[in-house]
Amino acid sequence: MSRKKLCEYYWAPLKSDCEELLGRFQQTESVRYEEFSAIWREMDFSGVFFGTQSDHEKRYFTRLIFTIAYRYILPPYSFQIRVGGLYMIYGIYNTQLIWPKEKIRIALKDWYDVQKLIADAKSCQHLDVVYVFKRLLSSKAFCFTAMPQKLTFEARERVQHNVNEEFRDHKNRVTELASIEMLEEIANMHGHYERLKKSSVPPSSGVTLLNLTCLVQKCAFEYQQWQDKIASSSRAVMLATIKSKSYGHVSKGTKSRHHRQVEMVTSGSGTDQALFSQKKRHPSLRTRTWQNFGKPSEPEQTQEWLLSVMEEDKNALKRKDIRRFKWRNNWL
Repeated sequence: MSRKKLCEYYWAPLKSDCEELLGRFQQTESVRYEEFSAIWREMDFSGVFFGTQSDHEKRYFTRLIFTIAYRYILPPYSFQIRVGGLYMIYGIYNTQLIWPKEKIRIALKDWYDVQKLIADAKSCQHLDVVYVFKRLLSSKAFCFTAMPQKLTFEARERVQHNVNEEFRDHKNRVTELASIEMLEEIANMHGHYERLKKSSVPPSSGVTLLNLTCLVQKCAFEYQQWQDKIASSSRAVMLATIKSKSYGHVSKGTKSRHHRQVEMVTSGSGTDQALFSQKKRHPSLRTRTWQNFGKPSEPEQTQEWLLSVMEEDKNALKRKDIRRFKWRNNWL
């Protein structure tokens, strides 16, 4: 069976089983690992690997279930569902039937969201979540990649992952709770409560009555401002990180470009700007010599060599040969 047919055959039932597991975990209203492991054993979730036969099919099946489970540890799912997705990946990694074990592909663009999840769990003292994540790290279970899935020529034919609305994290739940209809209902109930309290408590008692409607509306507004502040601060931290990585280190050029070194200049206005300047090239030895001792005059033009010999040169050669011959005879 080809990979395309395997994906079409297994995607829907695997996604259904994963959402069934996470749905039961959501009903517990807990993020404890013991609750998740009890549901895992009850469903016998590790039995999903028993239907495959060949090693090739087992490996692709494991890779496919990792791809499905990986989506549940990322936004827009709620904190409990993301923790359940981490527990599910941990269970799948330790119960897979192939060797060497298939690793969990994590895209670098999603690594910040995973670290944010672990940081939130650590701040809330959910140490079992941190422990599971550390165990996966120590086992080298993650494979950091550019994309969560391998890109092939069949990329257009992949099955899309639709977000389950029951698992989605609704960040505006407080705003929805403090709707106009709800505030009117609270105001009517609070007005009735004030009338009953005034009739039962004498005016001289000094009891003050709070405006519950305004208090709820104020709390909802403050919560919305807090969420906006967190979102803007996280974005600012991310931009600062990118900025420090981009401009924090000066790249070294090659030997042929030593005269084009890059310098970092920080403006005094409070905002860092990378101003790139080009160093001047040092004058050469010849230029410095000319500057110190003056430029030499133009060399005189010499006559080019000729193939033929002038007559006076021929006569000089003859006289030289005659003197050499006489000296040899005298010596002999």
